[in-house]
Amino acid sequence: MKGELLYEGKAKKVFVVEGDEKSLVLSYKNDATAFNGKKKASFIGKGKYNNLITAKIFDYLHSKGIATHFQKSLNETEQLVTKTAIIPVEVVVRNVAAGSITKRLGMKEKTVFSPALVELFYKDDDLGDPLINDEHARILANVDPFELEQMKEAARAINEHLLAFFETVNLQLADFKLEFGKDVEGNLLLADEISPDTCRLWDMETGEKMDKDVFREDIGDLIETYDAILQRLEAVK
Repeated sequence: MKGELLYEGKAKKVFVVEGDEKSLVLSYKNDATAFNGKKKASFIGKGKYNNLITAKIFDYLHSKGIATHFQKSLNETEQLVTKTAIIPVEVVVRNVAAGSITKRLGMKEKTVFSPALVELFYKDDDLGDPLINDEHARILANVDPFELEQMKEAARAINEHLLAFFETVNLQLADFKLEFGKDVEGNLLLADEISPDTCRLWDMETGEKMDKDVFREDIGDLIETYDAILQRLEAVK
């Protein structure tokens, strides 16, 4: 099934699917990066956790009517997805202030946003994925206003579903990043991954950070943290 390597990014390898031009295989790597690739490390087993956690979350979103590129897990580190042309705009949803926004706007960590704050970032590593507005998105990413509003509406809906989902496993969803793409028919689909790499998750009782911040800030064991997340999600019926 898996054919030649099409692309390799910081966290995943993308392979063509022999005999199926509409699908791809995503292979999750064991690499971890932070601060736009300035901090790097590799952790045995990380790819497995990103793959399995993403599969759990995407299956849940499917049950709520969210259209995504995810089709199925193939093994512990690989999944079959619908081929999409990725829109180079990252949509970040913030329920509480954390990370870059606290430095950028001088906000105190854990400041609550109600309703949730939606931000756009131009997906360009060389530029450091800068914050952009709707007009920038139109010019830089060729996204028309209707598509951009679709992305924002989908992000808000996904946020509501994920807030409830993570609450069932005693986790607070502080913020998360989404990417969208269009399939060969032009349909807008949620793409990439949703995992502790792309979400900030805090234990609702202790406030403990349970995401890639343990690597960013050197405050814990990344694999133990990701394993704890997967165990909680696997307990959800």
